[in-house]
Amino acid sequence: MPKPIGIDLGTTYTVVATVEGGRPMVVPNAEGQRLTPSVVAFTSDGKTLVGQPARRQAASNPEGTVLSIKRCMGSGYRAKVREREHTPQEVSSLVLHKVKADAERVLGETIHQAVITVPAYFNELQRQATREAALLAGLDVLRLLNEPTATALAYGLHREDAHTILVWDLGGGTFDVSILELGEGIFEVRAVSGDAWLGGDDYDQRLAAYLAEQYRQARGVDFPNTPEARQQLREAAERAKVQLSPSPGTRVSLDLPGDDAAPRVWKTDVTRECFERLTADLLQRMVGPTRQALRDADLTPAGIDRVVLAGGATRMPALRALVKEMFGKEPYRSLDPDEVVAMGAAVQAAMLLGLLEKVVLLDVLPLSLGVETQAGFAARIIPRNTPLPASASRVFTTAADGQTAMDIHVLQGEGELASDNISLGQLRLEGIPSAPRGVPKVEVGFQADVDGLLHVSALDLLGENQIQARLACSKALDPSDLEGKQPALFAGLREMVKAPESPEPRPNKQLPAQDSSREART
Repeated sequence: MPKPIGIDLGTTYTVVATVEGGRPMVVPNAEGQRLTPSVVAFTSDGKTLVGQPARRQAASNPEGTVLSIKRCMGSGYRAKVREREHTPQEVSSLVLHKVKADAERVLGETIHQAVITVPAYFNELQRQATREAALLAGLDVLRLLNEPTATALAYGLHREDAHTILVWDLGGGTFDVSILELGEGIFEVRAVSGDAWLGGDDYDQRLAAYLAEQYRQARGVDFPNTPEARQQLREAAERAKVQLSPSPGTRVSLDLPGDDAAPRVWKTDVTRECFERLTADLLQRMVGPTRQALRDADLTPAGIDRVVLAGGATRMPALRALVKEMFGKEPYRSLDPDEVVAMGAAVQAAMLLGLLEKVVLLDVLPLSLGVETQAGFAARIIPRNTPLPASASRVFTTAADGQTAMDIHVLQGEGELASDNISLGQLRLEGIPSAPRGVPKVEVGFQADVDGLLHVSALDLLGENQIQARLACSKALDPSDLEGKQPALFAGLREMVKAPESPEPRPNKQLPAQDSSREART
């Protein structure tokens, strides 16, 4: 029987855990550390460094170092360096490949499968990209598990009497809030919400901007605009943020290129009060998603029995104070917030492999699935917070005489207009019997599986024949190409990943399908 493996593929750190003697435990990496930095570096001599070795050389090789690539997952971005292109999936797979190999050495066996966690508010594209990264790394994904749900599993809260918990998960790049009802072997997620662009990285950037301004005021010149200096500034801001959680103040010291008029070393002091003032708006951004989750679950703060924290950024005192202010109770955090998600993933893996008693896990769809109407609106097919797996169908008809194919624009999100949602791609229906417009009736079935991933099917209702249905998403890798990419990828990737550019234009639509239901025409 293979060992159960859970992996928290984080924005700043990746953690691997397994279950021994019925209890989850973190598996250390090759450097003997429990956390592996989610950092990849490509050196001038053709080497690929992953984890702590990559992090150590980031200041001297900033243009060849990849940080926070999780924030690019699911985007159509391609890193272009030296006339080569690589996706965020490929870069993430290098991190997974490293932690997989390290765990194999520690555990003494080959790892073929794992439960991998994702933010609860990850959309279809981001979830699919995570699965693709795992496949590139040689891992079969047992399940994509939402990070807040993993947190509750790690704490063993399903073994207690029935109660309702709220999980706040603030990682390096994302914020999730989930409300779960637990008890008697049942995990039921009532609601999820979050912000896919709010995390510890944003706190680092805010503090880095402040430090750069302090430098300008102290020396009368702008902060050095070199990759090396900017990377130093980023690392100093992150260290200061961490130090300000247990301490009321800290000193920042930077060794920067200087001249005869300015010394190389620049120092300044930062207080926690100053840091909290700089980031007060980031803290308030967590309030909206929390209230939304409470509304969706039809609960008030008084209906929450326990608030559980996950993610290293939840160590910040201001965040814990906000939780107490909103819910009137101290947050619950007895496990290491950096490790708890991976531990919960390992527990889920053990359950799936039959090594631990299973619980009934009812997760929900984080964002509504729907289609674009003729008028440019979004018609929801499966609403957000629907328990998974879920399915629904809608009947479409043709817009022209003799039309034998349709294109349907598939969306995810809560916007009223199609343009305010995430485009999942064009659903191509082919093989429709030729007939006058409006006569064919094609029932399109939408199925969201337990991982929150979409599957589609189509049926000709008049002839009761299956219609070919293919969802073409330009942001996904070609599954047939995954295996072919592995040798070149792990031989030594040499790409610099930058921040994703502005959202891509929506795909040009072909001849549209007609939704035969009334609401799709409004």
